[in-house]
Amino acid sequence: MISVKDQELLLANIARRLKKRITVYAIGGTAMMFLGVKDATLDIDLVFGNKEERAIFKEAAEDIGYRKIDSVQVYGTKRNQPEMLKLKDERFDLFLDEVIHFIFSKEMKRRTEITLDFEDKLIVKVANHNDIILMKCATDRQKDKDDVRRIMELKGVDWDLIIEEARNQFKLGKESAFFELGCFLEHLKYKMKLDIPKEKLNLLFKLVKKQIDKK
Repeated sequence: MISVKDQELLLANIARRLKKRITVYAIGGTAMMFLGVKDATLDIDLVFGNKEERAIFKEAAEDIGYRKIDSVQVYGTKRNQPEMLKLKDERFDLFLDEVIHFIFSKEMKRRTEITLDFEDKLIVKVANHNDIILMKCATDRQKDKDDVRRIMELKGVDWDLIIEEARNQFKLGKESAFFELGCFLEHLKYKMKLDIPKEKLNLLFKLVKKQIDKK
């Protein structure tokens, strides 16, 4: 596990080794830590806009001892897996535009809540907490469901925004967006007893049915 302070020190250490100034987007537990809703995380999740900047970041991380590991160990056969680097118990998950089932869209980038500058070389933009919830449904891990519970308790949720982004994902070619989100929220509501509005679930599955009927 890595704390907020240690995460900041690590990113500053990497920033000093970067060959040029780059911008990344923090998602998952990393973003939750910067938003003040989580104290520590198992991995540092970052999204890059292009291969060059991801390669530059990887080179800087490897310069302080991080080494590449096989993402299949964590993500199985899921598509759009990140490149992963690890040192002892600390791990980077480095995504490129897409996060498993979802695209880190222009709208998500515009909604980033915080911008951090490390050594004037590494700009980290922190994802909106609602977008974090949507991306959490790309995995089937209990810890991600627990993270959503914590976000709901501490930040609240704009369900209309999340469903609108699911519509946007569908337009971007992610046809499973409604189904993935619907199944995820259904589990949260009926298995974990979280307060998910029934009408929002019904809307998502109506959108799924509409997809099926069109095929």
